[in-house]
Amino acid sequence: MKAMNLVAAAAICALSAVALAEDRPYANGPVTQITYVRVKDGRFDDYMRHLGGLYRKQMEALKTAGLVLDYKVLAPAPRTPSDANVILTVVYPNMGVFDKAKEFDDIGAKVAGTFSEQNKAFADRGVMRDIIGSELAREMVLR
Repeated sequence: MKAMNLVAAAAICALSAVALAEDRPYANGPVTQITYVRVKDGRFDDYMRHLGGLYRKQMEALKTAGLVLDYKVLAPAPRTPSDANVILTVVYPNMGVFDKAKEFDDIGAKVAGTFSEQNKAFADRGVMRDIIGSELAREMVLR
């Protein structure tokens, strides 16, 4: 009898969850990572060359693998000298893609070399720019 009550309760909860999800006026959409970068004086062209080279190769490989939907490089008009003058966006299909670390690592190794080579390249980019911050934002697809 207790087992039957538990099954009935579970079924009611499952149906309630489905009903609530159908009542939502939105669906969870893709996830965008936004990175705010301050390129150092006199290094803008150097940084753009990096983005047009290795960065683009890596992003295109991730797109081909289905781990990334899109990416953009934006040049905002900074309001203060400490504001970002480059914004990088990467659009992922969903939050679950972040659980695929091995796939990201494998593509990184193919495109950019070993972890120590990638770490050295990351440090080398430090002379060109400072990362001010980043955030994740999920698109809410309105129904």
